[in-house]
Formats: sequence, structure tokens, C-alpha cells
Amino acid sequence: MDVAPERLPRWLENFERRHGTYTETGLTLIAEDGATAAWQVPPGAPAVETIAELITEAGKPRRLGLLLARKGAVAVGIAEGDELVVSKVDTHYVQGRTAAGGWSQQRFARRRDNQAKAATADGAGIAGRILLPEVRSLSALVTGGDRTAVDAILAAPPLAPVAAVRAERFLDVPEPRHAVLVSAIAGARSVSVLVKEP
Repeated sequence: MDVAPERLPRWLENFERRHGTYTETGLTLIAEDGATAAWQVPPGAPAVETIAELITEAGKPRRLGLLLARKGAVAVGIAEGDELVVSKVDTHYVQGRTAAGGWSQQRFARRRDNQAKAATADGAGIAGRILLPEVRSLSALVTGGDRTAVDAILAAPPLAPVAAVRAERFLDVPEPRHAVLVSAIAGARSVSVLVKEP
């Protein structure tokens, strides 16, 4: 699960209330009843060794790049803390699959492939305009949507510096729109925890 940085202290209190006193082993909590909670630092935060350091670092505002893509749609932005400071959203029509057979099916497949390539090229162009000038100031790039579409955009050679700061976190988001980009900031800033009940 993902926990907003400002909710971390409260989450730890609730974990202790439900499972009893816990001990820390690095970023893993082991409670009296055997429950464990293993934490990961949020994208762009430095490596830490204790939960106290995790709370401190997670709460610091970071400058994050965002790249969300699905077939024919891309949303790119830069967030400072929980605020979206610059963004661009674009959509392209990419034809869906067709039930036609024979030559028609091949023609539609070629058209769909060409439309997808054009959408990818435009997405790479937008990412280049928004993210490349700011790449040195970004703590990380957080991506989401459709992994194939995102990978295709970041495969553009000019975006190599942007791809180099890509975080492991991949957000599950619907078709990229401005509202989706704004809501993705919370997922990009959050701290991931894997809880195992006894």
C-alpha cells in the first residue's frame, strides 16, 4: 500500500495499536504479534536506514517529473512537493482493433501502427520540451499508464538524460488527462509499505 508522507506518523501509531509494540530492523517493522511492515523510500528520496530518517526525507518537498502515457494519450508534468508547476497533455487518435479480415485487416493494422508511432513521437517531443530543460533539477521521473507506451517514448535518443532518472515506481492510472496528472502526484510522493499479517 502507499502512504502519504504526512500520514506516516499516524500510520505507525495505528500499526502499533493493532499489532503491539514493534522493533525496527532497518526499514522493516516487526510487531509483537508477528506482523511485519517493510518500507521503501519514495521516488527521488535518498537512501535511509531508519524509520525516523524515512519520515524526515519523505516529508521534504522534492521536484519530480511525471510521464503518463497510454495508447494515443500522454501527460507530462513537473511537480514541486504536492503542486503541479508545469504540464502538457495531448491526445492522438489511434484506431482500435477491427474484426475485418484479409487485406482490410492488414491495412487497418498498418494504419494503427502508423498512428501509434506518430503518437509516440509526439509524446517524446512533449516530454523533451517539458522535462529535458529541467532534468538536472529533478529528483526522479515517475511514470505510469501503459508500460509499453512509456518505454517507447523514453526510448527516443534525445530523452536518454530523462530516462536515466526514471524511478522504479510505475503508477496505475487511467487515460492521461490533466486531472489524472494532478492526482498522480500523490502516488509519486507516497511511501510504499508491504504489510504481512501474522
